[in-house]
Amino acid sequence: MEKVYGIPEGIHDVKTSFCAGCTHLNALKIIMESLNELGVRGKTVMTLPIGCFLNAAGTYDLDTIQCLHGRGAAVATGLTRMYPEQLTLAYQGDGDAISIGMAESFYAANRGEKMTVIVINNQIYGMTGGQMSPTTLVGQRSTTGVRKSELTGFPVRFPEILATLEAPGYVARAALYTPKHIMQAKQFMKKAIRCQEEKGLYSYIELLSFCPTNWGVQPKDCLKYAEENVLPIFPVGEFKSCF
Repeated sequence: MEKVYGIPEGIHDVKTSFCAGCTHLNALKIIMESLNELGVRGKTVMTLPIGCFLNAAGTYDLDTIQCLHGRGAAVATGLTRMYPEQLTLAYQGDGDAISIGMAESFYAANRGEKMTVIVINNQIYGMTGGQMSPTTLVGQRSTTGVRKSELTGFPVRFPEILATLEAPGYVARAALYTPKHIMQAKQFMKKAIRCQEEKGLYSYIELLSFCPTNWGVQPKDCLKYAEENVLPIFPVGEFKSCF
């Protein structure tokens, strides 16, 4: 019998401690599938954030380096400048990349560093306790309060900002919600990696993710919540492409 679907090569069939309904593992799946299909997994190094993705430690075969909170783009800059022949991925959360690491993230893009930045946008600080993040929706409840635009501003649309810069080669936002969304996310992921690998340019891809625990939403209700609340604020699509 022909096998048509399974765990991607490089991912181990082991248990993790992710919350039920979390879609971080969907992100890992499309990253590994993309690297495998492009034939570049063996030359890839990925920087790791302070955040929920550390629950995936030990589940995949990639060279990685642990970063301080917010410093993913800075560490990735050092890696890609020292080893320009390798593929450098910076995996971050929205609080990690767009709050604590906003300066590093913005200026790495503005300089056009040869890297691919992958940011999980779940509109909240996940691992650290559900605090308000730069992408928290207006009216959304967090452990540090409800976002009110007159007090804390509006959700930051970082891809739209980066797309106005000269240096980035590829900027996109996708979602990890449905099979259709995931297929699109994989297409964008492969383009982002190719933009770095083939053209030596900076790439940024934002992935919208569920966070049932900190949203206070049951996993079965997350898709409806995201379609009604998240996608209208964070539309998916390509904002800049070198292809």
